[in-house]
Amino acid sequence: MLPVLLRLTFTSLWMQLLLYAVAVGVVSSIAFNGWQGAVGPVDAKSDKAGPASLQDKLLRALGFAAIGAALAYFGLKYALPADAFPGGKGEGIPLHTYGVLLAAGFICAVSVAGRLAQDEWRRVTFVEGQGFVDTEGPRRREQVLDMAFWVLVGGLVGSRVLFVMVNWQDYAKDWTQAFSLGGGLVFYGGLIGAGLAAYLFARKYDLDFLRLADVCIPTVSLGQCLGRLGCFSAGCCWGDMAGSHSHTGVTFPGAGVAQDLFGRLGHASSLAYGSQAGDDRFVVEATGQVLHQAAPGAVRISDWVAQHGTTLPVYPTQLFESVGQLGLFVALLYARRFRRFHGHIFALWLMAYAVLRTTVELFRGDVERGTLHGLLESLGAQGLAAAVPLEAWYNVSTSQFISLCMFTFGAILLGRHRPAGEVAGLGPTPSAA
Repeated sequence: MLPVLLRLTFTSLWMQLLLYAVAVGVVSSIAFNGWQGAVGPVDAKSDKAGPASLQDKLLRALGFAAIGAALAYFGLKYALPADAFPGGKGEGIPLHTYGVLLAAGFICAVSVAGRLAQDEWRRVTFVEGQGFVDTEGPRRREQVLDMAFWVLVGGLVGSRVLFVMVNWQDYAKDWTQAFSLGGGLVFYGGLIGAGLAAYLFARKYDLDFLRLADVCIPTVSLGQCLGRLGCFSAGCCWGDMAGSHSHTGVTFPGAGVAQDLFGRLGHASSLAYGSQAGDDRFVVEATGQVLHQAAPGAVRISDWVAQHGTTLPVYPTQLFESVGQLGLFVALLYARRFRRFHGHIFALWLMAYAVLRTTVELFRGDVERGTLHGLLESLGAQGLAAAVPLEAWYNVSTSQFISLCMFTFGAILLGRHRPAGEVAGLGPTPSAA
């Protein structure tokens, strides 16, 4: 695994000037996109937006430029040293594998969703001088691409909020740390936040949300397939102890072992290593059995990882889910041809992913994701927490609870549309045999 692919440093003058030029180029590009994306009022007869006025274009470009400039400011402050930028931290720009794969997953998901939206709303009409052209599909594709920004912001906010909620005991003393750049993200929180953002976008632009969900939800699995590979690279979302005799166990490196793309020490420890380095429990190395007290043949987890520089062998749950998400993406694309109502694919995804996630959770070992035991501890119910050991099968995680709710919602959505009959936009459903 490679937590950090490489780290760009900006100690020389020419590298600093290059970074400033890149920042100016990025801000200019964002402002230009804002200018180009400005639209005028919609004509009620043709349902098409007219040309935007010069004032609208300028205001939109300035707004986009302000957002880009704010992002560039924080980026330059983080990357450049103090002698090149006021208050600079000189951290350079580390290219994290997790971030690269997460971004790749998001871009792939958005691109495929745009193409599916164009096919979904395709409307071929004859236009004089142009022949038969699709007048609706490209417009819907652009709307889905515009929605990507809303979804990105909603997903980031939702994933961070849920992470803080399930780890509230770590933030209760200083709640301002919830807004720090450090810390983690939770997929289910991101899914809820992104879903809410997509719903608001659909309401604003008069789109059928369930139909939109049918188009976009398979691409969530595509993005998550790559995102979980990023989790594997960062050593987060790791599995339970697999034992040294297991053929599926993997180890994650500490800062003294992890290397970058060029074989140099990356000075970045995997999250799994950091967690096990502070774990005072004991483990039987051969079997992976975790104990709360010393026993013959058992070693303290923190002592073992400090001696070896890596974690104990754990299940690669990130890869389990990545493969499952890829299969789910392919299966739902195939199932689109058989859907019977708007929301059918959405309901199937809710149920299928709930089963997949619950199954993977059985092999997870990171208590940081939030469990019933941790929740009881954070509420001060130490006696009840002791009755729910970390290793107990009934110590359900936050994700398993959300999966149960999600499966139920998907089943209700599927059940409400089971009766045969004419369904608007999709034609009659086949009668039961």
